[in-house]
Amino acid sequence: MEWMVYIFNVVQILFFILLLINILYLFIFAVASLFRIRILPYKNETYKKIAVFIPGYKEDNVIVSVAADALRQNYPQDKYEVIVIADSFANETIESLKKMPVTVIEVVFENSTKARALNKAMSILSDSYEIAVVLDADNLMAVDFLSQVNDFFASKPVVAAQGHRVAKNMNTPFAVLDAISEEITNQLFRKGQRVLGFSSSIIGSGVAFDYHFFKEIMLGIDAIGGYDKELEMRMLRDKHTIYYLPNAYVYDEKVQTASAFSNQRRRWLSSQFHYVRIAFGDAVKQLFKTGNLDYFNKAFQWTLLPRVIILSLVFVLIPIFIVFEQFVFRPYLTVGWVILFITCILSFMMLVPKRFYNIQTLKAIRWIPQGAFLMFKNFFTLKGANKTFIHTEHGIPDSSNVQ
Repeated sequence: MEWMVYIFNVVQILFFILLLINILYLFIFAVASLFRIRILPYKNETYKKIAVFIPGYKEDNVIVSVAADALRQNYPQDKYEVIVIADSFANETIESLKKMPVTVIEVVFENSTKARALNKAMSILSDSYEIAVVLDADNLMAVDFLSQVNDFFASKPVVAAQGHRVAKNMNTPFAVLDAISEEITNQLFRKGQRVLGFSSSIIGSGVAFDYHFFKEIMLGIDAIGGYDKELEMRMLRDKHTIYYLPNAYVYDEKVQTASAFSNQRRRWLSSQFHYVRIAFGDAVKQLFKTGNLDYFNKAFQWTLLPRVIILSLVFVLIPIFIVFEQFVFRPYLTVGWVILFITCILSFMMLVPKRFYNIQTLKAIRWIPQGAFLMFKNFFTLKGANKTFIHTEHGIPDSSNVQ
């Protein structure tokens, strides 16, 4: 019996430490996200020339309407250019795009990636642009997005600024959960980070860069998955700050099915593990060598468990540990488990915007166990995922959910 007590206590202490690290990080930045980012109002009277890149792979369902929407910015038409990078599009789609006032660059790769598409486009285009904006092929910009980017880049020396990406559809339970997850990420890894002086994370779309900086840094990036993480790694290692524009909105299609959710998260998880292996040791070294806390913070983020896994462990393991402690073994950590449980719930309550506290969200919550199961399953199917292009199909071409 004593050996069982010993094993039980070792296991629960290990899980306690694991959850303590993850939940404490969530709580600190959840509290920070309740405060405003200090962005001084600045109205630029000159207009920088902006290249709006829309790379897409087999995105015939959405690309024409997305390109048309991108032309509706309240920004001088001669000061921005919409550039569609067309990879494996149907001939009919290409013809439709060529009838529009957009630049179409057709590309073909043995292994298609966003990084390769962007690099190819910039190798063809002139260097007359001052800002590069990168969208996904399903993204719709708020009409003032480019104006906000222009004003911010003129207000201070900036090499990168992430816009506020939000859901443009919440038509299925998984789309609702994906929309909530996106906003939690915005609060936790963008707004909260900037409030405490760290760099915002990059999503990979709805993001703006100094054009010449972007072109130069992208030359060294050929990532199959997670080009945005490699960008972050390189930028933060060189001590560049990534800003966040909470009021510059880009509307993004959320995954609608369990299979799409699993596919997308598998790609993200594989990329995260890949860059943890590459960056963490170097980030620790740079922390002690140059005091680069921003780079270390980013590498540390990549070691955190997925949030749906944290929730699952909190709601499943903590009650089990408390019950076993009370009725079978000696209660070593009961108070600690209760505090962790409460802290976790408070963290998520602070991170989820108030507009999601509704019946629609309540109905979607019952799908969280399936989402958690799919995430657990992905841990066992990561091998080779970061070396293979995993495409997420899009199919919401209208903007009926965009305000």
